[in-house]
Amino acid sequence: MIYDVCVIGAGPAGMTSALYAVRSGLSCVMVEKLGYGGQMAQTPELQNYPGFPEGVSGFDLAQDMGKQAEEFGAKLIRAEVTNIDFSASPKVISTPSGDIKARSVIVASGVESRKLGCPGEAEYAGHGVSYCATCDGNFFRGKDVAVIGGGNSAAVEAQYLAGICKTVYLVHRRDTLRAAEIDVKHFASLDNVKFVFNSIVDRIEGADGKVSGVCISNVSTGEKRTIPVSAVFVAIGKTPATEFLQGNVDLDSTGAILANDSMATSVPGVFAAGDVRQKNLRQVVTATSDGAIAAKSALQWCTHH
Repeated sequence: MIYDVCVIGAGPAGMTSALYAVRSGLSCVMVEKLGYGGQMAQTPELQNYPGFPEGVSGFDLAQDMGKQAEEFGAKLIRAEVTNIDFSASPKVISTPSGDIKARSVIVASGVESRKLGCPGEAEYAGHGVSYCATCDGNFFRGKDVAVIGGGNSAAVEAQYLAGICKTVYLVHRRDTLRAAEIDVKHFASLDNVKFVFNSIVDRIEGADGKVSGVCISNVSTGEKRTIPVSAVFVAIGKTPATEFLQGNVDLDSTGAILANDSMATSVPGVFAAGDVRQKNLRQVVTATSDGAIAAKSALQWCTHH
């Protein structure tokens, strides 16, 4: 089968793209290696998505979006994209489950967690080193943990963990947080959050196959110490998930896809939506907007080609 549109990724941008595509009469398949929602599904509560004055669970919203797209006719294939051929007609998207052929493609693959790159990180990944507090936090309920980072991602992780863990050490390389002011004020009221400023991680230690501590250095004094923790949650930012594109689409220096206001990329018939593209604001509401625009552009492409 040759689809009109193949959407790579099933976060809010991808699901909205699929919804708008099928409602426009296009045949559409979403390819997603995990589950619906992407980063949104890992957010315990969205407080700034329009229409939910009491907030909404990111996971619940993701499930509803996915169900809505499927009920209108979008198909979901759970697989990882391993290769693409955008020069072919139709375009070819390769997965371990087989090739998918489509007249147009919307890349909505989102972002991936940035790594620390320190000794012990890879060794203990999945055994105390995590990049998602809402995914893995319950494994460390009542224990001491560390969160690495000082931006909004770290703030969300630390706030969630503070509600279930004994002590949360927030390790940040600067002397102040970069998180939103409302989050910083909230931290001040939490007795079990301990700030470790001006510090970087040297290595992550373990015993019996799991994390036992995080070794840090103070960048101002040079002092080194080890904080005993059962888990290290890394929240130092995200990078665009574009490695699979292998240079077939123009990217910026960070790896984000360059796309215009119509979500068109440097390749005719290939569009980008959501956090994976170069943009000033990465939020669920801007991702869904991108998805709707990308679907309209795909419709126009399919109508004239």
